[in-house]
Parts: sequence; C-alpha cells; structure tokens
Amino acid sequence: MEKIDRRNFLKESADELLGINNQEKKFEYVDPSNKKLPEGLRKTSTGIGAYTGVFDESKLIHLLRRTLFGVSESDINFFKNKTLNEVVDSLLLLPSSPPPPLNNYSYNTNFPDTEVPAGSTWVNAAANPNLEGLRIASLKAWWFSQMANPQRNIREKMTLFWHNHFATESVVIQDSRYLYKHHSLLRANCLGNFKELVKQVTIDPAMLVYLNGEDNTKTAPDENYGRELQELFTVGKDLPIHYTEEDVKAAARVLTGWRNNRLGISSYFDSNRHDTTNKQFSSFYNNTVITGRSGSNAGNDELNDLINMIFNQEEVSKYICRKIYRFFVYYLIDNSVEQNVIIPLAAVLRNNNFQIKPVIETLLKSEHFYDELNRACMIKSPADHLLGLSRNLNLSFPDPSNVQQSYGHWLYAQQVLAIIGMNIGDAPNVAGWPAYYEDPQFYELWINSDSLPKRNSVCDSLLYVGYNRFSFQLKLNCISFIEQFSNPEDPNLLISSALKILYAFDISASHINLIKTSFLLSGQSSDHYWTDVWLTYKTNPTASNKNAVESRLQGMFKYLLGLPEFQLC
Repeated sequence: MEKIDRRNFLKESADELLGINNQEKKFEYVDPSNKKLPEGLRKTSTGIGAYTGVFDESKLIHLLRRTLFGVSESDINFFKNKTLNEVVDSLLLLPSSPPPPLNNYSYNTNFPDTEVPAGSTWVNAAANPNLEGLRIASLKAWWFSQMANPQRNIREKMTLFWHNHFATESVVIQDSRYLYKHHSLLRANCLGNFKELVKQVTIDPAMLVYLNGEDNTKTAPDENYGRELQELFTVGKDLPIHYTEEDVKAAARVLTGWRNNRLGISSYFDSNRHDTTNKQFSSFYNNTVITGRSGSNAGNDELNDLINMIFNQEEVSKYICRKIYRFFVYYLIDNSVEQNVIIPLAAVLRNNNFQIKPVIETLLKSEHFYDELNRACMIKSPADHLLGLSRNLNLSFPDPSNVQQSYGHWLYAQQVLAIIGMNIGDAPNVAGWPAYYEDPQFYELWINSDSLPKRNSVCDSLLYVGYNRFSFQLKLNCISFIEQFSNPEDPNLLISSALKILYAFDISASHINLIKTSFLLSGQSSDHYWTDVWLTYKTNPTASNKNAVESRLQGMFKYLLGLPEFQLC
C-alpha cells in the first residue's frame, strides 16, 4: 500500500488524504495520548538516542525552524560550521532578561501618565485603571519585539510554549503589572524546573486573579484552580483512571487563603482564610492525606505537600513531555512514539528532578528529531508564520531607542498576529490555543477559509504597501534580501537560495523552472533576461531600473509566499 506523506494535508482534503468518510475520521484511543494512526499514514520507529548521521545544512535549518521563529541566511551562516551538539548547546544558552516595557502612550498628550514619564517603565508603578488598556498594549508590543529580536536562542519559543500551557487572558486579569510579572516568571524559568514553576504559577498574582485563587477561602472554597492544576497543568484528563471530583475539592481546600497585594504587586498568605482541616485524596493519589495546618507557614507547607503528591504520579512527566513533543516535533503520538520517545523523555525529566532543559536538549539532539518524516510536517502557528516571514526576509523594525516609533510598529505587528489567530497575552481560554490540544486536527486548525486569506493578505501587504507611521515604513525589502546571496545575478542560484530559507523541503525542478521563467525572466527562455536587468540596476540604480528589478522580485515572492509549502515548517 502506498504510504501517505505527512505533508500532503495542505494539498488534499482530509477525506481524500485518509481515504475514509467523515464518520470514520476519529482516531481510536489506545491510551491517553497514544493513538492508532489512520490507515496508511507513515510511521516512525526512531527514539531519543543521539543522532549520529550527517548534520548538514538541511538538518541545521530544520533545527532552527523549530527552535526559532523562522530562519535567516545570517542564522545559517552563523551556525553552519558548528556541530549538532554545539548548535543545540548554543540555542539553549539563554541571555539575561531584557529591559521591561516602557510608557509609549504618553507621547500622545491625550494619555498623560502623571507617575510614569514617557519612555520610562510602568511595571512597578501604581495601578491606574484609566491607563490599563494602554499599558497592556505596551506589554504586548514589547513582547512581540522580544519574539522578533534576532537573538539565536530558544527562549522566545519556550516562553510561548509556557504561555500556552499556563494560559491566561489579559481581558480577565486587567492588571498590566500582574501580567508582566506572570510573563517574566515564564520567561525566566522557560528551561528551568517544571515542578517549581507549577508551584510559583499557583501563587502568581495574575493566576490568582485569572482562576479565582484570591477568592478561595475556607468558607467558600473555589475549585477553579484546583481543577485546572490537575486537568491542564500537570496530570491531564485523558487517563482511564485519574483524579476525582473529590480530589479537585480537596486541592481547592489546600489552596485556601492566598490573596493579592495590589500595592506591592505580590501575593501573600492569609491564615485566617485558610481551611486548617485535613484533606483526603483518592486512590489515584494513593489515598494521601495532606495534614491541615495553621499559622503563617501553613499555606506554603500544604502547597508543597500538594505539589509533591501530584508530581509523584509518573503521568505528570509523560503529560508534559507529550506537550513538548507536539510543540516541537509532530502532533500525532502513536505507540512507537509513546514507547520510544515520550516514556524515555519522561524518565529523563524525572531523573533530572523535573528540570526541563535536559529534556529539550535530549529531544533536539535525538535521532527522532531528525527523522525525515518529522521534517516539514507541521503547519506554522500564526507566530511562526508572521515572525518567520519577518526573519526569513529580514524585515527591519525601527530602532528601539525611538520609543514612540518602535512601539508603534511593534504594536501594529502584534495586532496583525492577533488577526491571523494568535493574540499573545490573550489565549482563547485556560486550555490555550485549540491547535495545540484539540484532537484529532491539532495544528491543522491553524489553516481554514478565514485564516489562510488573512495570512496571504499579510504577506502581500508587507511586500507591496507596508505600514507607515511615525516617519518609518515597515516593509519587506526584496532587493536587500537577495543582495545577501553570493550571486544574485544568477537566477538559478537566487531561487535556490531563497527557497532554502522559505521552504522546509525541496520542490521539483520543473516547478523551480516555472518560477524562474514566469517571474525573473518575464516569460523568456534565457537566464540573461534576469542577469541583465540585475546588473543594469547595480551599475545604474535609477528609479526605473530599480522598479524593473523590484517588480520581478515582488511577483516572485508573492507567488512563493502564497504556496502551500510556505505554511509548513
């Protein structure tokens, strides 16, 4: 039987691809995240043993696509002479924390901030309900700028991973300082200890607001966080036998008494609001009893007992490893992947006391990660699409020293990101974006009749029109992009160099020739039709000569960015 390529889903309907009708499209469960794949889908058998094959340019680009938001020619050149271990080690070496977001709104006299001057940070200022919307917009613009920063490390990808895992919504929290503090917690611990991160998120001011933790008292226990702690953050809900409703209620009682100090921008424990009785858990947790305590340390002591009890379940390590796998490798987990990748990775996590970095390092250096079937099989998230586009084609943002100008353009780009499906800081709900968890489609959900035209429109706009504000134009510069290649006058080398960056896998020679003839050669047959146009422009860069080059390039890139291949990474 002919095997089905994992990449074909953008070219054929799901029914044609799988050869089954709509009622037969559900995958059969084998265990919580270990499904039988549709008949004919190609499977892998590789594991987390170290990759020992040739680490060539294609493997390097695959690694960079999955760990950065896009890949540029300069990225490839920076890493090209390094070994696999050297590249991964470099990607996992994180820089110091960036400076905080700034007041960009007070440059407009309609929005004065009497406490925070324009160009200064608001993250430690007093709350101001009249400015919260502006400060949250400032935070989102700043966050986008960090994602768009061309630093070559995994921090931004991991921060987004944790934002999806511990999803929050600014429209619910409505305190920009809490939101910044929550974001900083995820950023600072993105490769740190998962167990400790869960603990810190539990008493994080933003999470205490978002999931009602600050309203959780002994007289009125609120089960919201106690439920999500187990269902979404640690254990998962798909086990045949799992935690019970009584476990949710018991966890809520453990967590009673935590409150927020809005002046201090911090959380604290109020023993007077805490349930001091013993908390009984089910057989899933070995009938553990968390002893009720009183006094100022009761909150921390019982919280530690709760986290220790939950993390004693092996399923916690497997659950988070499955989420990491789906974020960085592929969304379907069959029996082979479960046995050869997930279970061994979970052991790595437990053996390293729940440190995340060894798990990511093992995965990125594994034979499974470089399995040919795991290349170019993911549909780009909105962040990978927009930020990848900007990194692929060297989109230049304003200098950060001009606060009004830079924030104006970062905010525009962040809003575009929201339009195409990913409003950072405002996940759709506590479960995060459906494309990361909704079975069976997962990130095939990123592409639909609404989102695809919007993605293409963004590419067209940045190619032809750009965004003009505060005396700066945000626009893709096609000429500047190809000038980084060694021989842009050669149309064959030009196209191959561009495709290497834009596409995650090779296209046919006949398709490449069609692209060359249709755009660079303007329908002619000889390569000199492009070479002459380019060299004439370089020798005499008049407006008309520039237009002759730019119009050809814009047409070519519009076509390339509009093909299904550009949606894959």
